[in-house]
Amino acid sequence: ADKTFSSPVFLRLLFIVNAAVPSLLLGWDAARGHLGANPPEYLIRTTGMLTLILLVVTLSITPLMRWSHTPALIQVRQLAGLFTFFYACLHALAYSWFDKDLALGLIVTDVLRRPFILLGMAAFTLMIPLAATSTRAMVRKLGGRNWKRLHRAIYLIAGAGSIHYYLLVRADKRLPLAFGLVIALLLLWRVREAVRNL
Repeated sequence: ADKTFSSPVFLRLLFIVNAAVPSLLLGWDAARGHLGANPPEYLIRTTGMLTLILLVVTLSITPLMRWSHTPALIQVRQLAGLFTFFYACLHALAYSWFDKDLALGLIVTDVLRRPFILLGMAAFTLMIPLAATSTRAMVRKLGGRNWKRLHRAIYLIAGAGSIHYYLLVRADKRLPLAFGLVIALLLLWRVREAVRNL
């Protein structure tokens, strides 16, 4: 039973189901008109929160793998990154479509005028090359060392994303600060590991 729960196939399937369910529920609620009084804002906020949650999950996989001695968790890391990008795409699309009617001029003006939008767009833009190079074929093509250097951008993405969320929230800042603290701790863990491996 233990081998089943720690097998790569089981872990991948478990993660896919749990990561996909929120998007299915969003689609179901949207189809029934159950997205609250302000559906566009609900979609933008929810997809943004899901992106940030999955970003933290992605960053947590390596420490959790080391702590739990479950090497099969590495099979989930790629999925976590791709689902993070998926929800980031939904978030960017919801903002561009519902808030700006896909008007490029309005989007560019908003990005330049509001720092938190600029940070969000910067984080999304940095995700694109990471998603594009997430396959094993791209790892081989780039070389392991270059691939790792490129994918360290996830920490810039996470930092920009947490600040984006912090600047967005005007009243209770506790949740954005909690995300920022978790991301900072994960980054410190990574720095400690890098120092230990010198």
